[in-house]
Amino acid sequence: MKYDVIVIGSGPGGYVAAIRASQLGMKAAVVEAGELGGICLNWGCIPTKALLKSAQVYNYMKHADSYGMVLDAPARPDFEAIVRRSRGVAEAMSKGVQFLLKKNNVDVIEGYAQLTADRKVQVFLSDGGEAVHEADHIILATGAHSKELPHIKQDGEKIIGYRMALTLPKLPESMVVMGSGAIGSEFAHFYSTLGTKVTLVEFMPNIVPVEDEEISKQLERCFRKNGVKVMTSSSVESVDTTGEKCKVTIKDGKGKISEVECDVVLSAVGIVANIEGIGLERLGIQTERGKVVVDEYYRTNCPGVYAIGDIVPGPALAHVASHEALVCVEKIAGLNPTPVDYGNIPGCTYTSPEVASVGLTEKKALEAGHELRIGKFPFTASGKATASGNRDGMIKLIFDKNTDEILGCHMVGENVTEMVSGIVVARQQHVKGPELIHAVHPHPTLSEALMEAAAAAYGECVHL
Repeated sequence: MKYDVIVIGSGPGGYVAAIRASQLGMKAAVVEAGELGGICLNWGCIPTKALLKSAQVYNYMKHADSYGMVLDAPARPDFEAIVRRSRGVAEAMSKGVQFLLKKNNVDVIEGYAQLTADRKVQVFLSDGGEAVHEADHIILATGAHSKELPHIKQDGEKIIGYRMALTLPKLPESMVVMGSGAIGSEFAHFYSTLGTKVTLVEFMPNIVPVEDEEISKQLERCFRKNGVKVMTSSSVESVDTTGEKCKVTIKDGKGKISEVECDVVLSAVGIVANIEGIGLERLGIQTERGKVVVDEYYRTNCPGVYAIGDIVPGPALAHVASHEALVCVEKIAGLNPTPVDYGNIPGCTYTSPEVASVGLTEKKALEAGHELRIGKFPFTASGKATASGNRDGMIKLIFDKNTDEILGCHMVGENVTEMVSGIVVARQQHVKGPELIHAVHPHPTLSEALMEAAAAAYGECVHL
């Protein structure tokens, strides 16, 4: 079969690329060896959020008396039912992608794809056959998988990755989580909320280390308050799985060695791009540090071959992959898309409290030579947060003192992941600090804390 565009991979980058290509009049196909929707919909973003929602509901039930409610019996989690609900949510979303592809006349080819030497796509079909397809444009969107440390290999039972963490057969009594990025922190919060004794080990000085230091410290305090043992500037040296329990040897920042026993170890130390075995070497496609080298429109050094998502440099985030897909395909179609602004990408971590940010941290802003105005507004001063029963967290806004430019926004608190988009748009449209202050924000809302933080930066905050 001859196509205008073949996309290898159907994750948030792949299926968006295929659908957009079809919308622009191109004959498109997507090749997928697993479930439609890729890791995000099936084994990442979506099922994880379903688990976290169950944890939130359970937490509300445990504290029902704080809201004037009386339960006849103590609430308890049904772990199998929680996992079953999560898988159902993922399945529904995958079916949604299937519907969208069909609606937009995108052919779905089930199988494992490789590039051939003559720039065609050979597919080892899921039914055991083989097929070769041609396309003027081939987009690689093969995603990534869980990274393993050389001395701590995942065995799928006692040392697991994020996929197994989504479908454990029973709730473990104890767990060590290696790595406190979004994946590690979210699972630490989830399991701890359900009653697992969790130890969170982070090599860097702060958890969620890409975030502003004050935000990281706030989240760490909340974790400790909720029973998570947090060990920063620490590393897991070894895991002994020979006994009934895992014996985890941990070295802290002062070189002190300790041992923690647990039922399971979750390795959340990062991801690795899926670039092996897809035929890059046959076409001499350039890679660097485990990523495919591309230009601002995602063209590789091989004409007609493109790469997007987790396999190219940049944040490995679903929304980034989707936006890269649009830019890539629209350029192929002869349009003039604006390249992705990687300095204005929002990041979200769905713990409790949530974390959301965009732009420069205070440290990065100072290193870049900016003179700063910084405004902070704690949710302890928010009427909506007080009424909701969760006052943990704060908003931190960073402005350039000379230009009033919004350099960064950093938030920790309830529902802050729903608020960060406004600052993304504000930064894109070059909104200045005083303009943010004088834009009327509704009361009572959590989002009015953005205006209050901006006012605090200019010495005008009334409610603090």
